[in-house]
Amino acid sequence: MTGVRDAGADSHARATLDKASGENFPVAPFFLPRAWRDDLMAVYGYARLVDDIGDGDLASPAAEARLLGLDPAKADDRIAMLDAFEEDLHRVFAGPGEPPLHPILRTLRATVRRCALTPEPFLGLIAANRQDQTVRRYETYEDLIAYCELSANPVGRLVLQITGTASPERIRRSDAVCTALQIAEHLQDVAEDLGRDRIYLPAQDMKEFHVQEADLAVPSAGASVRALVAYEAERARELLNEGAPLVGSVHGRLKLLLAGFVAGGSAALQAVSAAGFDVLPGPPKPTKLGLLREMGAVLRGTRREG
Repeated sequence: MTGVRDAGADSHARATLDKASGENFPVAPFFLPRAWRDDLMAVYGYARLVDDIGDGDLASPAAEARLLGLDPAKADDRIAMLDAFEEDLHRVFAGPGEPPLHPILRTLRATVRRCALTPEPFLGLIAANRQDQTVRRYETYEDLIAYCELSANPVGRLVLQITGTASPERIRRSDAVCTALQIAEHLQDVAEDLGRDRIYLPAQDMKEFHVQEADLAVPSAGASVRALVAYEAERARELLNEGAPLVGSVHGRLKLLLAGFVAGGSAALQAVSAAGFDVLPGPPKPTKLGLLREMGAVLRGTRREG
């Protein structure tokens, strides 16, 4: 029976990790050293799973609840699931005692020890998903940026820690890139988020552009919604440009990885622009060719800076 249970747990972990191919940025590309790839995928698996819990996107909530030691009857209670997940996370950092229950957290424990990671970034991601359960609108752009500090920036900081390249300046640049990536994703997913009763367009900006919530619930965006999306996309572009020098501050394969993050955000914003800023029919997605073009532009830009 143990083998069957372990096989089922592993299949749930693989299903979570398989979502990496759908991200706007490369998660752990082939050209990185194997140890880095393993550690980046461990962090990605954690971040993806906590987001799936918070969004209610688990393929089998009851099975995930069992893996976390939670009564499957509470599997639809996202706060209870996040609490159980946080309790299991503490086992990751508890030393050689009781191992984590969830296979993704058992994998993460090896990365945490190898890279001397701290709990704060992981707790931030849980806090962001708890916030999603109670905060469904953001009054100001500053409020949204504070949310991104929890929901996005920890991932970039973990990448720098895993690769041994963290410094105050790099963290600042990384935060700008990660926040830009998060805003770009919000712009792509306006219709999907509205279906979850969430709006990540700041209420002050909606008012300024004369956009009502009802204007987001139609098949195609009107002129006011398009103007608002264009405005927010430009803000994200400015953040991306602010963070882009991060790429030129490192060398070798890490430079390619970070260029991929910046290019992914740039390509996502380009896809939003190419759709005429009409994001309501569905998420505008960049093409592989578009991503490669943006990657080349990012790398050429860092050479010019050098």
